[in-house]
Amino acid sequence: MLHNVIPIANQRSIEFDADLIRKLSQNGPRYTSYPTADRFSEAFGYRDYLQAVAGLRTRGTVKPLSLYLHIPFCESVCYYCACNKIVTKNRDKAVTYLGYLKREIEMQGRLFAGMNQIEQLHLGGGTPTYFTDAQMEELMEHLRRWFQFAPDGTGEYSIEIDPRTVSRERVLSLRRQGFNRVSLGVQDYDPAVQAAVNRIQPEAETQAIIDAAREAGFRSVSIDLIYGLPKQSVFTMAQTIEKVIKANPDRVAIYNYAHMPHLFKPQRRINEADMPSADERLDMLGIAIRKLEQAGYVYIGMDHFAKPEDDLAVAQRQGRLHRNFQGYSTHAEMDLVSCGVSAISAVAATYSQNVKTLDAYYDLIDKNELPVARGIRLSMDDALRRTIIQMLMCHFELSMPAIEQAYPIAFATYFAPELERLKALEADGLVTVGPEWLCVTPKGRLLIRNVCMVFDRYLSQAAPAPRGVTSYSRTI
Repeated sequence: MLHNVIPIANQRSIEFDADLIRKLSQNGPRYTSYPTADRFSEAFGYRDYLQAVAGLRTRGTVKPLSLYLHIPFCESVCYYCACNKIVTKNRDKAVTYLGYLKREIEMQGRLFAGMNQIEQLHLGGGTPTYFTDAQMEELMEHLRRWFQFAPDGTGEYSIEIDPRTVSRERVLSLRRQGFNRVSLGVQDYDPAVQAAVNRIQPEAETQAIIDAAREAGFRSVSIDLIYGLPKQSVFTMAQTIEKVIKANPDRVAIYNYAHMPHLFKPQRRINEADMPSADERLDMLGIAIRKLEQAGYVYIGMDHFAKPEDDLAVAQRQGRLHRNFQGYSTHAEMDLVSCGVSAISAVAATYSQNVKTLDAYYDLIDKNELPVARGIRLSMDDALRRTIIQMLMCHFELSMPAIEQAYPIAFATYFAPELERLKALEADGLVTVGPEWLCVTPKGRLLIRNVCMVFDRYLSQAAPAPRGVTSYSRTI
C-alpha cells in the first residue's frame, strides 16, 4: 500500500495562525470521498453497482468489508442539524423502516456471499438508538445472519448515541450486542447555547453515559462538539473544552457550524443575531486546540483529536490511517457497503448513494432492487487524485516517487498546473515542495482542505456541479 512508504511525522504540534486562516478560509469539500458526492450522477444506478460487486468476484481477492447503516429517526429536532433525518415520535415508522432495512441487508448479504467478512461497522443517523433495545438486538442478529463479523478485539464496531435518549442499562446492552466504540453528541455544555439550538443536555446526563460506556468496556469513547453556534463565546467554549477534558474521552471532534438556512429548514429557527462573529469563531477554535493539545491530545486531521494511545493516533503513526464517509478510520482501503436511506457505498472503483426518501426507499426494495439513486465510476485520473488526497488528509505528506510507482505518470509533468498553484500555498507557509516530497507544515495542517483542493480536478476546471456544491462548508 502506498502510504506505507511515507515517513510519518505527525507528532509535531499544529501551529494556529489566525491571520493566515482568515486569509485562506473558503468553501470547500470535506473529502470523505473523491470525487465528492455532488459529482455523483443518476446515470449510475443499481445495475452499475451490481457490476462493481461482480468485478470484486472476478478479481478473486477477498478483503474485509466496512458496513454502514443509516437510521434517520430523531425524537426532537436540533436546530443546527444538517443531517438526513426524520423527526417523529411515531414509533411505528421505525418498525416499518427496520423491516425494509433488514431486507436491504439480506440483499447485500446475498450479493457478497463468500466475501462478506466485516471488520468495521458504524451506525449513524439521525439517532441510531431511536431503535429500541429489542429492535437493535433484532437488527444485530440479522446482520450476523448475512455477514461474518471479525472478533471483538479485531473489529471496530461503533454507534452514535444521543446521551439524552439512553440509560446506563441501554449502554451496557449495546456493548453486549457487539458495539465496542461509541460516539456521543454533546455540541456544547453551556445551558444558554443548548437552549438556543433546542438541545437541552445537562453535563451530568452526558457524564453518566460516558461512565456507563467505561463500565461496559467500550474500547473508545468519542465526543462531538460544534463551534460557531448561537450564544457561544470564547469564554463558554473554554468552559466546554475544560469539561470535555475532565470527562476524558479517547477522541474529540470539534466541527465548524455551517449556517445554511436556505438548505436546512431547522436552521431557520436560529436567531442570527445570537451568532458569534467570524473572529469570535476563530478564537473559539484556537482556544479549543490549545487546551486539547495541553491535555495531551494528538491532532489527527480536519476536526479530530485523539489520545496518543488511541487506535487512530497509532494508525496515523504507522501509516495505516484512512478516510471515508465515516470519517477517519484505522481500517484502510476496505470496500464500504452502506444500507438505509441516503447511505453511500464505496465498492471497487465506484461510489453509489441510496435514495433519500422513505417512500422511494420502500418502493425500490418492494421491487427487489437495491435502492441506488446515483453514483459514479472512477476514472484512472479520479483514482490517482483520490490516492493523493487520502495521503494528504491522513498523513500530511506525499511521496511523488510512490505515486509514480503505482500509476503510469511522471508526477511533475502530469501535475504541472497543480505544482504551480502550490507555489502560492508554499509562499504562505502551508506546504514545502521538493523534488520528491510534498509536505504540509504544522501551520498548514488546519488548512489541509485548501491543499487538497489544489488536486481536485473538478474544482480546478471549474466544472459545473449538478447539485450540492452550495452546501460546501468553510475549510476552517
